[in-house]
Amino acid sequence: MMKYRHIFFDLDNTLWDFDRNSHDTLVELYEKYNLSGLGVPSFEIFHEKYKERNAMMWEQYRLGKIDKAMLRDQRFSLTFWDMGLDAELAPKELPDEYLRLSPQRKHLFPHAHEVLSYLQDKYVLHIITNGFEEAQHIKLEASDLTKYFSEIIISEHTGFRKPDIRIFDYSSTRANAKPSECLMIGDGLDVDVIGAQEAGWDAIYFNPTMIPHDAKPTHEIRSLDELMSIL
Repeated sequence: MMKYRHIFFDLDNTLWDFDRNSHDTLVELYEKYNLSGLGVPSFEIFHEKYKERNAMMWEQYRLGKIDKAMLRDQRFSLTFWDMGLDAELAPKELPDEYLRLSPQRKHLFPHAHEVLSYLQDKYVLHIITNGFEEAQHIKLEASDLTKYFSEIIISEHTGFRKPDIRIFDYSSTRANAKPSECLMIGDGLDVDVIGAQEAGWDAIYFNPTMIPHDAKPTHEIRSLDELMSIL
């Protein structure tokens, strides 16, 4: 495996536990803004509808159908609409408060620090992420992850979003690496794994819930510590 010189990680839901951190933030906002008093049936319904709406809008953003401002500013009001409520009832502070609070949370997937410390001695490590630039840097700093990475490549800065081959080409150029020397690790089968493979990279699919699929990643792992036996 030493043919690789550079390992690129996705951030959200690969190292940083996006779902858990988002859940905890939404609990805080639900209580702080008394959303039940505004007609929200329960936190569980709010959380479910927000996740559905957020995923839908992120996909639209990735495809270039909506811009960052629409994604950031309208996902909460549209969540209210999805619950059968007047979208205008959504507190105006929710978008900014979510972006302020969520990136500061520190839940990582098990073994993240242990694995990164191990790999750092053998490879040059980097991040490639489609998240918002300001939020991703806060996440990395708050979780004490920045120290592991040479290049932190954020799609918003490059103008290309995974799985666009151009972000992988840009990343290998930034790292002064050949595609054959690059390995991508991420939880997004289409976005991380297939996108990297189309750029000539190898890729490891991080699949903790063992979602069935027909793709052919170079390796597939359920837990980050498996990387220490592969690499």
